[in-house]
Amino acid sequence: MNKSFVAACAVVALAVLYGCASSDVKPEGKPGVEERGPGAGGTQPGGPIVVEPVKPSDVAGNPLKDPKNILSKRSIYYDYDKDDIKDEYRPMVQAHARYLSQNPGAKMLIQGNCDERGSREYNIALGQRRADAVKRMLVLLGAKDSQVESTSLGEEKPRCTAKTEECFAQNRRSDMLYSGEY
Repeated sequence: MNKSFVAACAVVALAVLYGCASSDVKPEGKPGVEERGPGAGGTQPGGPIVVEPVKPSDVAGNPLKDPKNILSKRSIYYDYDKDDIKDEYRPMVQAHARYLSQNPGAKMLIQGNCDERGSREYNIALGQRRADAVKRMLVLLGAKDSQVESTSLGEEKPRCTAKTEECFAQNRRSDMLYSGEY
């Protein structure tokens, strides 16, 4: 029964992704993704984003560091006790999958994170499910399995330490890091 359940889930995931794959990624609009980098993270998801100035030499030819490029967005946020990727983050994941498939030497580490509610063991498992969900989607969209590693940090790397729902929401995330960033 377990094998048939896994096979059924894989078929459903492929069907959903096939339907998403036919739409073009449009760089216009706000996908609701928080900036990741020095100075970012002081606001709740969807709120104003604080971005430090970027030197032209850092951006020249590197879409991963260009704040105007969707590839500079690296965090996916989740609802409480969930590991499914919301539709608002799919264009970002598609863009990263395309980048990885076009750059076979690129490597990515996905870190799954949780808020502090729940036991340490539960949060480690939930963080791993979150990171694995992003990895699965990247691979289904064209990245090679060997390019992407997923790991869980559980509740050990919070962005915010206040005991508020806004703060908990910032900590329920997966972060995508490229080689040299971890």
